[in-house]
Amino acid sequence: MHTTCISSISIIGLGLIGASVLRALKKSPLAAKQRIMFKGYDLSFSEKDIEHIQQLGLDRFEPDKKLLYDADLIILAAPVETNIALLEEISAFVPEHALISDVSSTKAAIAERAAELGLGFVGMHPIAGREQQGYHASHDELLAGKTVVVCADEATISRPDVGNLLELLQSIKCRIAVMTPEEHDRIVATISHLPQMISTALINHCADDIDKSGPGLSTLTRLAGSSWEIWQDIIATNRKNISSELMSFSKELEQLADDTRNNRMESIRREFESANMLYEKLKNKSSS
Repeated sequence: MHTTCISSISIIGLGLIGASVLRALKKSPLAAKQRIMFKGYDLSFSEKDIEHIQQLGLDRFEPDKKLLYDADLIILAAPVETNIALLEEISAFVPEHALISDVSSTKAAIAERAAELGLGFVGMHPIAGREQQGYHASHDELLAGKTVVVCADEATISRPDVGNLLELLQSIKCRIAVMTPEEHDRIVATISHLPQMISTALINHCADDIDKSGPGLSTLTRLAGSSWEIWQDIIATNRKNISSELMSFSKELEQLADDTRNNRMESIRREFESANMLYEKLKNKSSS
């Protein structure tokens, strides 16, 4: 009979998040107690990369799919469209008891595909990151104190191995938030995907005068440096929510433009005061 404790983890995609998860779990006393063996694979890795990632804690770099997917927990850490495509391949090799997870920025599309294939799946989204990408930018404390959103149906969330996964996340100081995949995608469209799209649009709007700009524009457009290779999959798999948020925000801008045009200073003042209070709330949350 298979144990409910996770004893082997395979990580597919050893970039910033995948490698940070590896490094954090490798330091976890609970993972050490369970003697978890870490396997992994990344299509882009050279022999030098393989040597480096093993120095960071990977027990075995495994290109053989049958051996790679023979694990208690498989964590997909590639771009979301790649992760979705891998599910069918995984279903041909994975043990019946195995739990599949991912660290993608959108959840509904991959959860739906996993359900179609009859896979035990629990989605994860670590709300953490850096402007730099790749395992060289990874850190064993990248997820410490950060929220990890966990998405699964009631039957899956009650599985003992899912309970063990949550314990492992807590052992590396993650905060756990549980919600449905659909709820997750709606929320991140507002607080993550919309800011990215606004930052991208704003810097393009200011292109002709960018050489005259000061630190304000630089601060507000920091996200404009984000990679299209990452964001194309996020937009493709959450386009309905993102487009809805963009339309809603455009109405806010139209109202602000109308208030400014018609000198409605009282209305604009209320917007500023509300923004001031919300900004303080955001700062306090970030520092806590």
